[in-house]
Amino acid sequence: MNILVNTLIVIATFFFMEFMAWFTHKYVMHGFLWYLHRDHHQGKEGFFEKNDSFFLIFAVPSAYCYMTGLMYDDFRLYIGIGISLYGLCYFLVHDIIIHQRFKIWRNWNNRYVLGIRRAHKIHHKYLGKEDGENFGMLIVPMRYFKLNYKERN
Repeated sequence: MNILVNTLIVIATFFFMEFMAWFTHKYVMHGFLWYLHRDHHQGKEGFFEKNDSFFLIFAVPSAYCYMTGLMYDDFRLYIGIGISLYGLCYFLVHDIIIHQRFKIWRNWNNRYVLGIRRAHKIHHKYLGKEDGENFGMLIVPMRYFKLNYKERN
């Protein structure tokens, strides 16, 4: 029973993190911390961006949950695992598949990957912090998954 509950906590946390990423992206990154996110939309010199600091912002609660969950042998460990699994997916999807910061996995041709890339491209057409759309990463509106024949080939 404990394995089932712990697994459900990891899964629920992972999906909750998609909401947190959307909320943080829309109201924090495109709000009062725009100065850290701006270079992600407007370009910069070099490999690293100020925007990369959000990795640390999300890593802190995960590390806290790992530490306290291990210290007290409780559910917080599984929340930390869920947060860090989402962080890993975020890195793989956002930095590698969408922005191709590392030149691997470049030629995806499946409906889901093409849909999230299309939604993210629309998000990046806005260079300022206002008037954005598509703030999620893994869950985007269905219209971005509808491809016509020309777009597939």
